[in-house]
Order: sequence, then C-alpha cells, then structure tokens
Amino acid sequence: MSDLTTARPYVVLSAAMSVDGYLDDTTSERLRLSNAPDFDRVDQVRAEADAILIGATTMRRDSPRLLVNSDERRARRVADGRSEYPLKVTVTRSGDLAADLKFWHYGGDKLAITVDAAVEKVRATLGDLADVVSVGPDLDWGLVLDELGHRGIKQLMVEGGGSIHTQLMAADLADEMHLVIAPLLVGQPEAARFLGAADYPGGSNARMKVLEIRAIDDVVLVRYAPKERG
Repeated sequence: MSDLTTARPYVVLSAAMSVDGYLDDTTSERLRLSNAPDFDRVDQVRAEADAILIGATTMRRDSPRLLVNSDERRARRVADGRSEYPLKVTVTRSGDLAADLKFWHYGGDKLAITVDAAVEKVRATLGDLADVVSVGPDLDWGLVLDELGHRGIKQLMVEGGGSIHTQLMAADLADEMHLVIAPLLVGQPEAARFLGAADYPGGSNARMKVLEIRAIDDVVLVRYAPKERG
C-alpha cells in the first residue's frame, strides 16, 4: 500500500449514454451508443492512460478486452518508455470473478483490487493471471487510488460501469469526465444508467465546469471538470 505522500492518479471517467441517461438497454445484445470516430477517440484516451479500470459487474456482463487497438499508438507508448498496453484494473467486493473472461487474456499486466474477506478467493481463481491486492476490510476508493499511485499510475481511465462512476463522483474523486451522448432513447427503467442516486458533493445546485463540447458525427462529447464547481 501507499504512504501518505504518494500522489493519486488523475481520474478520468469515460462513458457513452443515451439522451435519457442509459448505458445500455435490457436486450441480450450490447447497445451500440458510440460510432467509429468516437471509438477511435476512446482508443487515444486509452493510449494516454497509465491504467484502465472497470468494475467486476461490467466484466461479468460484457467481458471486454479493453485494449489500445491502434498499432501506431501502442508503438508510440513503447517508444516513450511505457508498456505497450496500460495496466488493466478491476475492483470487486465479492470476489466473484471468472478466469475465462477476455479481460485476463489480452493486453499487458492486470490487477484485481478487492477486500480482505475476498482476497484469497480471488487469488485462487486467477492464479498468475493478475496481481491481486486487498485495500482492507472495505472497498475504500481513496485507498484504491493510493494503491494505484504507489504503482506509478499517473492517469487512470475509468470505463464503468454506472455503479463505479456513481461511487467515484459521490466521493469527489473524479478529476475529469468524458461523456458521449448518443441520439437514442432507451426508456427502460431496468436498464443500466450512467449515474445512480447518491449524495453528490455540493448538492443539486453545484454546476461543474465545461472543458469541451464537440460533435463527433452523430454523437456529442462533453468534457466536464467535476471538482470545479460554481
């Protein structure tokens, strides 16, 4: 674990959602919210990151690989003295992970962060597929970021899911938010949402700073600075 002087990483939340705030619908097929030019933008953000984090629920549901797909971007990382791929990180309280998920079998190094009660379970499941650490009896996000800072992670890209985004926003630990809005309406209360109910810092009248608004074909990227509130 980190000492108190270790700098935490700069945390970037990244999500694509429908106009009515959903990350997906309730069908068995993954809802395509973004488009090819925006997927390329996300690839660039991944290439700039030192680590990419997703929650265990997202891993179980989507089994993503979370790679930097561009050969040129990976080569640039190596030329800059970095690993070919960012560190891939997941967090789990329950320890309910499967070793056959794509996350563990593509890209570079992997890290699973859990709690004391589940750490041996996760180690037994994953073996040498990932480094496994506990942050203590509870999943404290400050301690998660301390652990990553101790490992030299300066920029962390968080790709969900909604529960992870909600927890980080509620704890005031997100430095930047990349929110892509797709011209779709889901309208299904059971579907996953970008953010859930929480006691957010500043309350409902705290307005975040807008860093950028950009149309990318038929989606719109909005970059916010969550900690800069008026």
